[in-house]
Amino acid sequence: MSMTLFTNMNKIETLLSAPNNNLSPNHKRWHNAFMKIYCSRAFMSSYFNIKPKITNTPFFTLVDLNSPHSFTIDQSTLIEIVKDKNIETLQKHGGVEGVASSLKTNIEFGIKNDENFEDVSIRQKVFGSNTYTKPPSKNLFHFIVEAFKDITILILLVCASLSLGFGIKEHGIKEGWYDGGSIFLAVFIVISMSSISNFRQNKQFDKLSEVSNDIQIDLVRNNRRKKVSIFDIVVGDIVCLKIGDQVPADGLFVDGHSLRVDESSMTGESDHVEINRKDHPFLLSGTKVVDGYAKMLVTSVGMNTTWGQMMSSISNDIDEETPLQARLNKLTSSIGKVGLSVALLVLVVLFIRYFTGNTKDENGVRKYNGRKTSFDDVMNAVIGIIADAVTIVVVAIPEGLPLAVTLTLAYSMKKMMADQAMVRKLSACETMGSATTICTDKTGTLTLNQMKVTKFWLGLEPLEEGENGFSYSNIDPFVLQLIKEGVALNTTGGVQKSILCSDHDSKFEFSGSPTEKAILSWAVLDLKMEMENLIQSCSIIQVETFNSKKKRSGVLFRRNFDKKVNAHWKGAAEMVLRMCSRYYDAYGNVKDIDSDSMSKFESAIQGMAASSLRCIALAYVEVADEELRGVGDDNKMVVKDNGLTLLGLVGIKDPCRPGVKTAVEACQHAGVNVKMITGDNIFTAKAIAFECGILKSNQDTNDVVIEGEKFRNFTHEERMKKVEKICVMARSSPFDKLLMVQCLKQKGHVVAVTGDGTNDAPALKEADIGLSMGIQGTEVAKESSDIVILDDNFASIVTVLRWGRCVYNNIQKFIQFQLTVNVAALVINFIAAVSAGEVPLTAVQLLWVNLIMDTLGALALATENLTMDLMDKPPIGRTKPLITNIMWRNLVSQAMYQIVILLTLQFKGESIFGVTTKVNDTLIFNTFVLCQIFNEFNARKLEKKNVFEGIHKSKLFLGIVGFTLVLQVVMVEFLKKFANTERLNWKEWAICIGFAAVSWPIGFVVKLIPVSDKPLLDFFNFRK
Repeated sequence: MSMTLFTNMNKIETLLSAPNNNLSPNHKRWHNAFMKIYCSRAFMSSYFNIKPKITNTPFFTLVDLNSPHSFTIDQSTLIEIVKDKNIETLQKHGGVEGVASSLKTNIEFGIKNDENFEDVSIRQKVFGSNTYTKPPSKNLFHFIVEAFKDITILILLVCASLSLGFGIKEHGIKEGWYDGGSIFLAVFIVISMSSISNFRQNKQFDKLSEVSNDIQIDLVRNNRRKKVSIFDIVVGDIVCLKIGDQVPADGLFVDGHSLRVDESSMTGESDHVEINRKDHPFLLSGTKVVDGYAKMLVTSVGMNTTWGQMMSSISNDIDEETPLQARLNKLTSSIGKVGLSVALLVLVVLFIRYFTGNTKDENGVRKYNGRKTSFDDVMNAVIGIIADAVTIVVVAIPEGLPLAVTLTLAYSMKKMMADQAMVRKLSACETMGSATTICTDKTGTLTLNQMKVTKFWLGLEPLEEGENGFSYSNIDPFVLQLIKEGVALNTTGGVQKSILCSDHDSKFEFSGSPTEKAILSWAVLDLKMEMENLIQSCSIIQVETFNSKKKRSGVLFRRNFDKKVNAHWKGAAEMVLRMCSRYYDAYGNVKDIDSDSMSKFESAIQGMAASSLRCIALAYVEVADEELRGVGDDNKMVVKDNGLTLLGLVGIKDPCRPGVKTAVEACQHAGVNVKMITGDNIFTAKAIAFECGILKSNQDTNDVVIEGEKFRNFTHEERMKKVEKICVMARSSPFDKLLMVQCLKQKGHVVAVTGDGTNDAPALKEADIGLSMGIQGTEVAKESSDIVILDDNFASIVTVLRWGRCVYNNIQKFIQFQLTVNVAALVINFIAAVSAGEVPLTAVQLLWVNLIMDTLGALALATENLTMDLMDKPPIGRTKPLITNIMWRNLVSQAMYQIVILLTLQFKGESIFGVTTKVNDTLIFNTFVLCQIFNEFNARKLEKKNVFEGIHKSKLFLGIVGFTLVLQVVMVEFLKKFANTERLNWKEWAICIGFAAVSWPIGFVVKLIPVSDKPLLDFFNFRK
């Protein structure tokens, strides 16, 4: 019976059992007629491929003929089996095979993955999707509430309320609401701008978090291995796990070798758990694979796993305080204390002057005349004085600094994502700008990671590559078979016929690491290896998986046809060679490895390495049954690793990335040392280092190139003495990389480290900036890193370095701009209050200045783009002050100019320009604001004299400056009562613009004044 007919028979059976007791006689006749038609079409469909359909009609009971509930095991049982690690319940359901059968899954071929994804969607409906309910992210209202928690804002609101009440009482609602209402409106604008800005950045962080959580998982569907998003995994999927992977869902061990997982994230236990089919087949979502490889059957996803429930209760809010934010908070606190002191002094002076009768109104009349002054007038004056003092505090406290950091970090994170770098920790953005040393891997970072076998040595003779590949016609068939067995069975990769090719096409798809894929491709295409047949003809007894410490992998298997047991090893050539005592030549003769032949093999390895080839050795040994033994408490079988016979040496070419030499030179030009740390042998490492520009031609390599073992065996004093000179470390282990990072940090370096393996995690965590690889990196490495380099390219690391410097530079620009306003505003208000008894800028005007500084200024300066000159400066390092002597020179000169101009206008403006007091106050306000707008241009370039360089590219900056200017015109010309201003004529506008424009030539001239590199002072804890 065909599958189509069988399926239709099941549907007919379902239809026949549908209830029809409640139908009327007429409806029953219709029901029977429909059944006849449907059954006829069902039988015909087995021959003509007609798909029966049921038309929607109100006369029949609806029956789902493709019921998703055909699974014979429910979710609660699956949860009980895995979460409770209940081996008895598992056995009751027929073990792993029984559960797979109940889930309609073939443990070898996976689930059916049809074009319409019907099977996947049905499983998602029945068992849920692999997502978890996230806590609601902070909405706009949250940030508004947070803004209202600012004590100065609350005091201003109280003052505004009192001013509004007394104003309406004295002047009526038509005229009396202006003062209080203006303060309310100004506070509302300030709060709205900062809240919206923070809300937008939080949304952006949420998006980046979603991207970082979207892990690509290897699984098998329709007998094809493929990568899918972790969110698309369903119950019944067969997932492939390897070292460094995160287990994506709860499941059961199907098959594999030496699988050990770290369950500390779930259980808190630090000991690694061995997973096997017999005693402990349970795999929990969120755990990490630390050794071995396996296939697992997914049994629970999303909220049905403990990991999903745990993650749903964890908020993804970015509350992390970066080191730069911590420094800026200290700076803000210090400046705030100064501002508060000035405000209190102004408050005391204004109260004394008012109550002693020294404060006069516009007409020269004393505002306070003892008992003659009404209570309402006294309260209005007191409220006005308090509002002025509080506003001085608002302006003095540079709360825009944290906002500027948030803005520039969010902006740079977004841009870095486009430049193939995903930031996982905010602090890395800024810390990267201080990096003095980059320790980089070779494979995939400096090279393309596109490996191909270009040389093969059999015995002491190389087989050269010709036009049609290598010539293997003269190789002994038995030796060729051994090589094929060693490649096919000792691998974590796979071979599949390309789905795009016809049966007669010779193209294949290869999976696994680049090295594995290169060897498999060579064996299949050149040696004509039939991998599936070889796997079926043998039974694997034990596997020793590859890791970066052993640098080799082994397999112990028994042939099914002759029952012989062989052990095959594959790995770093010089290491495997030491395990060999004999070798095969091309004619199948076995020869002993004596000192002469050993020397020739070592020369062959060095020759390949000097040609930038990765050299891999293949070896085997026949194992007698009496030698098969288990060791340890678990009686684990051992793969014999001595007395091997060398089968051949494979040379794999991995070309350098285009442009990597330019990128390395850019780092060196920027004062950043580049060190290459690789597991390859010293000759390959040197060849690549010369090619990439890490080593210069004719450079003496005695002190700069070293092997990991030698570095490891140095005393601590020797390591500290030599670590800065080392440029290349070959045959290094993850521990050697960690040692180097620790030594460099102790020498005062800010260290960035790349890593892709599970064992790189300690070095990635120890480094100031951990850079994991997005393509080759394991999930453990990514989780331990600060930034993920999505394309594994060293040039992207250089881009990250530039962005780090850009973040730091943008913050310094804003600090210079902000402190100029702070210093000028505080000095002007203090001198005016002490000498004249009033402040020249009202509460509303100061709040407007605060808005220009804190929000619009931060947005303009914090989003400046990358410039090439960022790489012309030496690294910032750990100890340089945040406010440099150059910044002090720039801000003091601008602040002094503003103070002189505004105080001149305050005391002599009316007589110089022949204007009224109201117009003069407007001139002061307008000039002060325009000075800040013009000074924003000066702040763009801390050192360069041409502040307009690249201005046409900074469209956001120009837009914000233009928007600020338009708002200022509206404030002065159209919001007279709100801003307490008078309209100005074109001549008065020209005066204000002229005064403000002078800040440009001043900025140019002061940059001619040289400054010392030695920090000017260590005040306000500017240093870390």
